[in-house]
Amino acid sequence: MTYTPREAVERTGFSLDTLRYYERIGLLDSVGRNAGGQRVFTDDDLNWLGTLRCLRDTGMPIQRMLRYAELARGGDATFAERADLLAEHDREIDLKIAALRGEQARIREKIAWYQLQPDPGLVP
Repeated sequence: MTYTPREAVERTGFSLDTLRYYERIGLLDSVGRNAGGQRVFTDDDLNWLGTLRCLRDTGMPIQRMLRYAELARGGDATFAERADLLAEHDREIDLKIAALRGEQARIREKIAWYQLQPDPGLVP
């Protein structure tokens, strides 16, 4: 199945500008074009964009995303390197989650403190 750029935007959540940027820098490779020169996205393109969305949303820097894309284009011979790159990213995600949990605990303490305070409208 193929998709117009608008359909690709709707299905991936990326903006058209982001899709163009990803294509320009090499994250999105070999996007086809129709007879009128308009980009035509395939299911494989959308699956790849789903991977890029995951990597981006979890904070992977563009340069590392580019490295991952380069490795992916290398085929089966790069499985181990790709797994290593993703494992490193996974460890970084764990650290970010732990840091956010710590900050969340501080926020919850503050909420609890406010909930223990008397209602200012009830103080004579």
